Amino acid sequence: QVQLVESGGGLVQTGGSLRLSCVTSGNIFRLKRMGWYRQAPGNQRELVAHISSDGITNYADSVKGRFTISRDDAKNTVYLQMNNLKPEDTAVYYCNLVVLPRLPWGQGTQVTVSS
Repeated sequence: QVQLVESGGGLVQTGGSLRLSCVTSGNIFRLKRMGWYRQAPGNQRELVAHISSDGITNYADSVKGRFTISRDDAKNTVYLQMNNLKPEDTAVYYCNLVVLPRLPWGQGTQVTVSS
């Protein structure tokens, strides 16, 4: 079964940066659009950034200009560079396919931004 493993989260101050990584156990996403999602306590999971198989990116308005999604298909990895972090970015971050059916969700990585 293909697994998604997210890492790179942590505790940072407002204005800080983090780089998240998501590795799959197989090359399932090489031809797929991949996305980074986040879920804050009490909120629904939301899609914040996605990237097509040929590198075209899209971002939610809330992160546009601060987050950058990228992928390395040779390493079965998708990244999320997060700059100028804000307290409202605090959430558990997950990666997954954008189109259905999605893969089983990984454990996510916690990002906490202190004010």
